[in-house]
Amino acid sequence: MPDGGHIASGFNGSQTFPALVLNADFRPLSYFPLSVWAWQDAVKAVFLDRVSVLSEYETLVHSPSLTMRLPSVIALKDYIPAARRPAFTRFNVFLRDSFECQYCGRPQPTQDLTFDHVIPRSRGGRTTWDNVVTACGPCNLRKGNKLPRECHMLPRLQPRQPTSWELQENGRSFPPNYLHESWRDYLYWDSELES
Repeated sequence: MPDGGHIASGFNGSQTFPALVLNADFRPLSYFPLSVWAWQDAVKAVFLDRVSVLSEYETLVHSPSLTMRLPSVIALKDYIPAARRPAFTRFNVFLRDSFECQYCGRPQPTQDLTFDHVIPRSRGGRTTWDNVVTACGPCNLRKGNKLPRECHMLPRLQPRQPTSWELQENGRSFPPNYLHESWRDYLYWDSELES
């Protein structure tokens, strides 16, 4: 807290009390990775009047002059527009392809994924959204330096640059490891309801 505060007794140091951060339109800034701030950053943002607190944990923090509950969901007061063009990164390629090998179609843990140049670099292929796909190790080795028609390995989806919105939509299907109950209303409020 700004004036040397501390967390109430009973606080377990292994609990981090992250705050879900929503944009001013009450949607998460990012679904994958989920936009969260450490409790210290959330409390600082409250005191700087940059966010509104929408939900709180039961845990209290104390300073010499103030006691408050830790925020669990906060919304920015100023809207931050999403980037129109996502960065071309290995992670974003995996996210675009839903963490599935584009040759065999099997989902894989991130550490078991590689990316493959559909037209190999040695054959003039470039490292761009339109020529790179997610591949598992065995498929990448099998394809090697061949063109897709030479090895009969066509990507399941034509590689292309996704929009930021498409990446966010893909990210929504991969829930984070930690979901506080107070976050659920803000993460799934626009999902289709079951009949």
